[in-house]
Amino acid sequence: MKHRWGPYAGVLAAVFLAACSAVPDVKGPGDIGRSPWGVESAPGMTAWQHLTFPGKSPNQFNYARKDGRDAVAVTASSSVSMLRSKVRIEPSELGSVRFSWKVPQLINGADMALRDADDSPVRIVLVFEGDRSRFSTRDALLSELALTLTGEEMPYATLMYVWCNKREPGTVIKSPRTDRVRKLVVESGARKLNQWLDYDRNIRADFERAFGEKPGALVGIGIMSDSDNTRSTASAWYGPLRLGPVLARPPG
Repeated sequence: MKHRWGPYAGVLAAVFLAACSAVPDVKGPGDIGRSPWGVESAPGMTAWQHLTFPGKSPNQFNYARKDGRDAVAVTASSSVSMLRSKVRIEPSELGSVRFSWKVPQLINGADMALRDADDSPVRIVLVFEGDRSRFSTRDALLSELALTLTGEEMPYATLMYVWCNKREPGTVIKSPRTDRVRKLVVESGARKLNQWLDYDRNIRADFERAFGEKPGALVGIGIMSDSDNTRSTASAWYGPLRLGPVLARPPG
């Protein structure tokens, strides 16, 4: 029988990302924390940990060298889980997040705007503080659910960078389960499969684009792949995540 919390895995991902010390389901990712992939640091950053969700099969995460790069290889087989770490970066100090990934194929039938098809081979997850008194009634109830399950309230806002099957880069997709999780499309379609893609994103600008307001403190980061809704298999490689200043861009 499907676990009653299973349909809320996407919401719980954001909840558990911020509630590192409160979750009994955390499992160590083996050599990843000691690998070159895991050495990036930021204020208040904790070791990378593998986080699993109630009623869901976990992914397989492993350190790998891929095409001469340090990487984390992930395989999702009708499963979902994430690697995550706590950080603490105040709004005035927010800069950029730099990441990379390589995806061999997309998930047929996945659609991140639909509750029953909300899967993706790659996600970069950022979690922020904020004023929870602004929650809708629905989100307030989800926050209460989170408090019951984890001892921590639902984070104020979660921003995900995603690869969408069809929507254009720059599109913002609201989670079908909560308005407080929004996905920013940075890659679309199959044209750039099977190659390393590198991104340098302005956290503040992207948050304001997705949520229409200024961000609070950044309190969690993670990588997440999921194929549980479509009951499919997906694989990918992630390069290291780096938090730093916003890099000046050349004109034009």
